[in-house]
Amino acid sequence: MSRNAELRLDLKDTQWDYEYTDNDRNIARAIVYDEDGWFYFVRVQRDDDFGKATLIETSGGGVEAGEDLNSAIKRELKEELGVQVEVICKIGVVSDYYNRIHRHNINNYFLCKIQSFGEKNLTEDEIQRFHLSTLKLTYEQAVHEYKMRSNTRLGTLIANRELPVLQRAKEIMDMKIENGCLL
Repeated sequence: MSRNAELRLDLKDTQWDYEYTDNDRNIARAIVYDEDGWFYFVRVQRDDDFGKATLIETSGGGVEAGEDLNSAIKRELKEELGVQVEVICKIGVVSDYYNRIHRHNINNYFLCKIQSFGEKNLTEDEIQRFHLSTLKLTYEQAVHEYKMRSNTRLGTLIANRELPVLQRAKEIMDMKIENGCLL
């Protein structure tokens, strides 16, 4: 992959048998970092159609009707992490499937730098069903967390999708530092 190319991945669900897909979900997600190089993720604790699991995920969610991707990612990061961000660049797109719920996900990933912290605005589902909380990790801790949380079927799907994105984000950040661009 060229140093400036956007990441493009097409992944299949390796954990549940394919029956059919009846919906596509356009999603905006981000690798989020602060001026000290810490990365921010969400911790999700769920017990639903996918089973019981504690997971790590990038912050983000569905793009609303009429909303552009930049607006969607800024809204999602404000809601889930309570942060205002600068969108540095688009990392790429990962297409993946959740066969369990018959869904195709089109994940648009961005690299975002935190400008300020504020209040979260979580939905009732995010609070009650998913128990969303914030994780502040180094790059190495995040890689370890993804690998550790891939002990469930859903955790495997998430790690397969997000570890290559995290790695590409780190490459972009290192390249910018190499070229004298302060992140």
